Amino acid sequence: MPHTTATAPPRFGIMTAPMQVSYEDVLRVWQEADEIPEIEHAWLFDHLMPIADPPDGPAYEGWTLLAALAARTRRLRLGVLVTSNRFRPPAVLAKIATTVDVISGGRLDFGIGVGSRPGHPLARREYEAHGLPFHDTAHAVASLAEACTLIRRLWTEPAPFDFHGTHHHLTGAYANPKPVQRPHPPILIGGRSSATLRVAAEHADVWNIPGGDISDAVRRSALLDRYCAELGRDPACITRSIHLPVSYDHPAATRHTIAEALDAGFRHIVLGLPAPYPAGVARWVADELIKN
Repeated sequence: MPHTTATAPPRFGIMTAPMQVSYEDVLRVWQEADEIPEIEHAWLFDHLMPIADPPDGPAYEGWTLLAALAARTRRLRLGVLVTSNRFRPPAVLAKIATTVDVISGGRLDFGIGVGSRPGHPLARREYEAHGLPFHDTAHAVASLAEACTLIRRLWTEPAPFDFHGTHHHLTGAYANPKPVQRPHPPILIGGRSSATLRVAAEHADVWNIPGGDISDAVRRSALLDRYCAELGRDPACITRSIHLPVSYDHPAATRHTIAEALDAGFRHIVLGLPAPYPAGVARWVADELIKN
């Protein structure tokens, strides 16, 4: 059964994973996409080391790069798909995100998730390599829920406050400036686990799932509906987003997957562009994948 928001017009965007590429590569694609109305949003990911071979290749820090791209574009909505809540304390992340929202003139979509999958060895190694703790899943999900609460409060509350949760403790917390967008930038929560979906049901404006298996995405979307109902929240208020890999050699297959996702009620489509990026790739995406 398609989701209740399936009648909303679809919004298409691109993802350029900032690994095995140069800054100039990513900037070229984003500036080209910025001139193409059919592409409404653009995304980076949040890894400190490559998660695909070669493991010693270049990888750029997502939020720093996002700030640079925000200053060099004018129209695209932009974000990190998704920020690892394991990397940065939530109050620091709130400040970083506000800075990007200001630089972009209010174009930030704030993507956040639990963090790297523990079974992905190339993702797991970046924690040890950077001296970051890697807690178990239950700890990570509970920390994400507290982070979402804290970040929203920092973005919206006019006076300092204290917060003493299980995983985060703040004294005299206060944020100035506030984001350009009011009451705050849209919150996108990414993930597919039932525990993460419970957090999304409470906090998300947009929920994103990595695509590929549309039937699984539909089941997860239905589970999110159920969790929203348990909280007394209208499921239709959470936009359904999906990340779909793009094949330059087989655009018809990509178009078929896009059509399946749209039929399943996913109206926020993120098209993952593999590197290296061909010349004119953003225009190709618009002409071959979005308009067709």
